[in-house]
Amino acid sequence: MRTALTAMAISAVLAGAAKSAPPVTLNGPSSASSVTPLILEKNEGERRAWRPIEGAKGWNAVPGPFILKVDRHNGGSSHLVFGTEDIPPGESIDRHRHPGADEILFLQNGHARVHLGDRTREVHGGATVFIPANTWISVTNLGTKPISFVFVFSALGFDDFMRAESVPEGQKVTTLTKAEDAQIMKDHANAVIYAEQTDRDK
Repeated sequence: MRTALTAMAISAVLAGAAKSAPPVTLNGPSSASSVTPLILEKNEGERRAWRPIEGAKGWNAVPGPFILKVDRHNGGSSHLVFGTEDIPPGESIDRHRHPGADEILFLQNGHARVHLGDRTREVHGGATVFIPANTWISVTNLGTKPISFVFVFSALGFDDFMRAESVPEGQKVTTLTKAEDAQIMKDHANAVIYAEQTDRDK
């Protein structure tokens, strides 16, 4: 998951999705049988909540929300995944890579430390991070407020992983067992690989 640059980035993504991109619903994916242009407000889209992971601490132990805005189920894009999320203060996106897709992260506010490949840099609101496929990435919120960020993938896949580890907003949130989490990771290894499974238990 505000500024002129954000508006331009969102417009560019939606324009591309419109060329190839069923109406979006607020709490679940639509049928992917048609392509529909979308105009979405900030809080509109497929709203979901991560399922906590058994034995995890920090962010992975909390049912945090995210929004999928454009993918095969929302707008019918055959290429793009676009969504929004927040990183709580002091928490991190664990070190991982996406084998089959480039990714762009746009940090809309805050102060973060980004590890990208063999580079490390502290950045602030308005920062853009381009992550080529198979490049290791992690992001830590160094500030005292949540960082709102936008993510864009050049190919489908990670959206399926996100759905597998979450529930639609409003549904009961149940904890993922370690075995369930491990199976989901195995099933979606073409979309995401974490540096170490133990990272997700921190």
